[in-house]
Amino acid sequence: MFTTEFLDLPPLAAASGTITLPGSKSISNRVLLLAALCEGSTAIHDLLDSDDTRVMLAALRQLGCQIDQSGATVHITGLGGRINPAHASADLFLGNAGTAMRPLTAALSVLGGDFQLRGIPRMHERPIGDLVDALRQLGCDVRYLGNEGYPPLHIGQARIAIDAPIRVRGDVSSQFLTALLLALPLVAKTQSITIEVVGELISKPYIEITLQLLARFGVQVQRNGWQGFTIPAGAQYTSPGSLYVEADASSASYFIALGAIATRAKGQNAIKIQGVGADSIQGDIRFVEAARAMGAHIESGPNWLQVSRGSWPLKAIDLDCNHIPDAAMTLAVMALYATGTTTLRNIASWRVKETDRIAAMACELRKLGATVVEGEDFIQVTPPAGIDAWKAASIHTYDDHRVAMCFSLAAFNPASLPVRIEDPKCVAKTFPDYFEALFALAQPAPGTVPVLCVDGPTASGKGTLATVLAERLGYHLLDSGSLYRITGLAAIRRGMDISEANAQALADMVGTLDIRFEGMTVFLDGDDVTQAIRTEEAGMNASRVAALPPVRTAMTAFQHSFARLPGLVADGRDMGTVIFPNAPLKVFLTASAQKRAERRHKQLISKGIPATLDSLRSDLEERDARDMNRSVAPLRPAQDAQLLDNSELSIEESVVQVLDWWQGKQPFSEK
Repeated sequence: MFTTEFLDLPPLAAASGTITLPGSKSISNRVLLLAALCEGSTAIHDLLDSDDTRVMLAALRQLGCQIDQSGATVHITGLGGRINPAHASADLFLGNAGTAMRPLTAALSVLGGDFQLRGIPRMHERPIGDLVDALRQLGCDVRYLGNEGYPPLHIGQARIAIDAPIRVRGDVSSQFLTALLLALPLVAKTQSITIEVVGELISKPYIEITLQLLARFGVQVQRNGWQGFTIPAGAQYTSPGSLYVEADASSASYFIALGAIATRAKGQNAIKIQGVGADSIQGDIRFVEAARAMGAHIESGPNWLQVSRGSWPLKAIDLDCNHIPDAAMTLAVMALYATGTTTLRNIASWRVKETDRIAAMACELRKLGATVVEGEDFIQVTPPAGIDAWKAASIHTYDDHRVAMCFSLAAFNPASLPVRIEDPKCVAKTFPDYFEALFALAQPAPGTVPVLCVDGPTASGKGTLATVLAERLGYHLLDSGSLYRITGLAAIRRGMDISEANAQALADMVGTLDIRFEGMTVFLDGDDVTQAIRTEEAGMNASRVAALPPVRTAMTAFQHSFARLPGLVADGRDMGTVIFPNAPLKVFLTASAQKRAERRHKQLISKGIPATLDSLRSDLEERDARDMNRSVAPLRPAQDAQLLDNSELSIEESVVQVLDWWQGKQPFSEK
């Protein structure tokens, strides 16, 4: 998962391959609560691992549930419809998870106790008053600890009295009705309970999910259209034993859109999405219909979808999106690639989600050059008027996972402009590895993967600087100085003779090496070889390998392969002059021989290795002379390199300077 301040996406051109989606957030948190309310144990398979499910699991543990987790499978021993007195007082933090806050509010209110429910500041701006009003009709003790109508809440002991139907508004959030449907079977012991929906019920497909899952746990709700729901007397939750969570249909929308807008990589198949298909119980699967209407070609099976470009450009649509409120955000970005104006209607619920999504989408779409009209419950999007009207934009994500994910698709713009996604880690709410999944499918426009080169003499600190820069930018790292050492080690491990007679075989081996740099750690074929490549023997083998011309030629091509999405920081002695001469930023890092000797001396002494400053400085000066005068790729700054003498700079000061240079080369506009 990317945890950087921002993530820059270079222009993307094509996409193909297969993606297996994470579990549905809506199903995951409903099932967790239902299993917790049951008697006995429930095995839940393919559970979504995200911020929202983590806060729900943490809350259930605080309430006394025994939870055993192994990978994507969770075993929950339920509470049997009651709270043990030892756990009847708790302070529950629920983040920004509406699928945890609303249902837990209802369930704990009817069970009674001494509970506080709170979240992040945005959760305290999301309305809950209509649910609280409905619970108070039952005799529940729910009080506001802050602003009236909003969390945080205090829940006390309930005095349940079922004298009349429970009335709840349906036009703000379907989660209010879902919360009541999940909670009321706990108190329908001797008489049935009816819920009457006031006003139009929005997001009906999410209620369908709730009803189907209630049935899986033994409660058959009687429905009178969409206005009345009756929990029968004697309703009791029973565990289904085990249950599989469908992949998230809302998350599928980004990859359906990807298949609709991206060309295929040459010789490759369309985008195949595994884990959810046409028979999904999730309402957002109807995004498929909307994507087809815009021109996507989609095939489907019981647990898969396959998507490719159909009509191009896409076709603008005018659609009532009440049935796909979350996935409809993806349509707003697809509208950037359509001919004409796309209108998405009946989306008032966007205003009370993780952020005011209508306002957020309008603001960010305009940054890209689109013309947008927003209303209380609709948005109209007209794409930029030609390639020249597109703008490179820094997308503010409002701590909203869906804003971040859907705007990543703007990197496929016809103007081949990069897109910056601010706070990419917000996708952890539902899809922590979203960007990794996108990069596994997408291919950049040729020559557009950004590379930042850090060259310099021995002991200048270029490796440390490059490592920190890669972490800050979320880029891959190439420690070129280790490659010949790793190659020599790989040859020895494979029983290959390091000799001129075997030069071509060694060169062929280079392209097969699985090398990964993570911070200061080096991996070869999955093994940590950081220490193994620092031995005297490894250094000698590296020199023998590097002397072979076919190996040097193969190594150049191999180093180019490290330039992968979303970008690369490469350090060495010839990164900016020979390997990546077109890199947008080249830094030549140096320090005086005296200062470098002092740093090396400090390192060696800390490891218990004896050394003298004079000998170290002399050695560095001799090595500098050799490197600068060698016939192949002599050590020197690239003509357009930024020179950075870090003799008197800390690592952080050097990082700040380089990042400032990097930002100065970016085209992103806030307007």
